[in-house]
Amino acid sequence: MGPQAPGEQPKLPIPGVKNIIAVGSGKGGVGKSTVSVNLAITLARLGHAVGLMDADVYGPNVPLMMGIQQTPHAIGQRIQPLEAHGVRLMSMAFLNPGDKPLVWRGPMLNSVIQQFLRNVDWGELDYLVIDLPPGTGDVQLTLIQTTPLTGAVIVTTPSDVALEDARKAVNMFEQVREQVLGIVENMSYLEHNGEKLYIFGKGGGARTAEKMNVPLLAEIPLDPATREGGDSGKPIATLGTSNKQAKVFEELALKIIDLAAESTKQKQRPKITIAD
Repeated sequence: MGPQAPGEQPKLPIPGVKNIIAVGSGKGGVGKSTVSVNLAITLARLGHAVGLMDADVYGPNVPLMMGIQQTPHAIGQRIQPLEAHGVRLMSMAFLNPGDKPLVWRGPMLNSVIQQFLRNVDWGELDYLVIDLPPGTGDVQLTLIQTTPLTGAVIVTTPSDVALEDARKAVNMFEQVREQVLGIVENMSYLEHNGEKLYIFGKGGGARTAEKMNVPLLAEIPLDPATREGGDSGKPIATLGTSNKQAKVFEELALKIIDLAAESTKQKQRPKITIAD
């Protein structure tokens, strides 16, 4: 990230949190929450302290996918995150349960996002994964303009419509000078009788990553067991690397660990100025 622009808000770190990974997408329905959940669980299985913040305030699916529907409590002024599968969790769904829609305007949403970041007792975390809402709206901009991210991961499917919106998401992060760690192509293909069926198109994620000059982090197959795991509260990553799909998420997590370390190193590198 470059130097702070005149008049720009300072980005305040979250005490105790080493790396903040934002998972975004240009449009909904591409499996962003599935990637966020399985990435967080995999990082925890690899031995890291991990938090998962569900910032998709209008469609908070993380609690269902993680199999937890309790209500968090507070100690003093600090909200205590819930925990499932070794991951600390906070979501609007804990505070607004059921099917009642959340009818809030931008300033209210921005306030609750800041509460989730600053007033939740996350403790010491190696990684805080933030599942953003789809698109490039107020919630995303407020978060990335006030919080120093380690980097962003953009999730897309191979379809041209999803890829067009994924490019907008990449551009959004670059415009606010936050590093995009890479693109994840979800629902890349379906394996059937040993054959790969490219239902939504082939190679779109790779072409988009090359065009946007960012890495392609993973091509995740379309797998009914992944959907079933999310619906049942037992995500596919909980099965460990003996499962082929869970192995894909481990490979993704290992890449993100390396890229996050490099991003942090670059941001800590002292700026060299040349005197006149």
